[in-house]
Amino acid sequence: MKFIVSSTYLLKQLQVLGGVINSSNTLPILDNFLFELDQSKLTVSASDLETTMSSTLEVESNSEGSVAIPARLLLDTLKTFPEQPLTFVIEDNNTVEISSNHGKYALAYASGKEFPKAVTLEDPSKTVVLGDVLATAISKTIFAAGNDDLRPVMSGVFFQFSTEGLTFVATDAHKLVKYTREDIKASQVAEFIMPKKPLNLLKGILAGSEEDVTIEYNDSNAKFIFENSTLICRLIDGKYPNYEAVIPKENPNKLVIDRTQFSNSVRRVSIFSNKTTHQIRLKIAGAELNISAEDIDYSNKAEERLTCDYQGDDMQIGFNSRFLTEMLNNLNSDDVQLEMSMPNRAGILTPIDGLDEGEQITMLVMPVMLNS
Repeated sequence: MKFIVSSTYLLKQLQVLGGVINSSNTLPILDNFLFELDQSKLTVSASDLETTMSSTLEVESNSEGSVAIPARLLLDTLKTFPEQPLTFVIEDNNTVEISSNHGKYALAYASGKEFPKAVTLEDPSKTVVLGDVLATAISKTIFAAGNDDLRPVMSGVFFQFSTEGLTFVATDAHKLVKYTREDIKASQVAEFIMPKKPLNLLKGILAGSEEDVTIEYNDSNAKFIFENSTLICRLIDGKYPNYEAVIPKENPNKLVIDRTQFSNSVRRVSIFSNKTTHQIRLKIAGAELNISAEDIDYSNKAEERLTCDYQGDDMQIGFNSRFLTEMLNNLNSDDVQLEMSMPNRAGILTPIDGLDEGEQITMLVMPVMLNS
């Protein structure tokens, strides 16, 4: 088995696939890339048993075969080459020889038959989404997903497809983000929970992509097909919490403010907040928003005053500044609206502008108790 491929083209594909491989694997074979050659078509795969991703590359060859090549070693070698053709020859003595313009390199390989086979989805449902839209939906929600192993359903992003539109939700019980697209519809109703790792991979690959992504899914797995790649992953098992129930419907107090100014203010003031609670206090009266924080243990305190557009009763509410900053950073509108009902009920943050047609984002942040 022998093939010739461009060094930078191969490296670019392998770096993406490398994101699938864990730093410590229980099965040694998973430290390898699987190379499957079929004439001029080379399919390279990487897996961690939960997620398997493969890309198809065009190479010069007229042979067939499959081998598993050590991923780390191959990536480290490829990173050092300038653009040039590389010749891979699979020898019988269990080594693969790579020839460049200036040298020869031999790596031990394992048999491709040992590599775990990717799952095939029986009779899946299907939806097609634009790559960039999917990447945006992921990046707008994934930061709000939890890291708690005891509540695995909240450690992923909830995909909800219907004939009305697509909804993506993530929450860790302190903050919640709901991202909706009404301009894209699915042919049938479906819902599933995607783990973070494959989502982060997709987010990186699909950002800015004008290609369509076909999503196939059943009860246990989802498959994403785009350009020359496929990604298959196991879904998180379990029922997603009823997120609609926690979004307060009646919020008479509405604050509209410049997002950047608000965000910078919260960031500055939070430096003076308590290091464990990160608590900041918002005090709103008339057209003035007062943001303050205090760390009693160290006698540090700060306060800033901003003008805002506010309709509602004067109120004081406390938030964790880290959650608030994270949410404001994940919006790209000029102005944001914060809706509140009471100091002990969640606040709802929404962008006023900067959204596409049919795009909606609702962010919910739980308040913290204020010590008077």
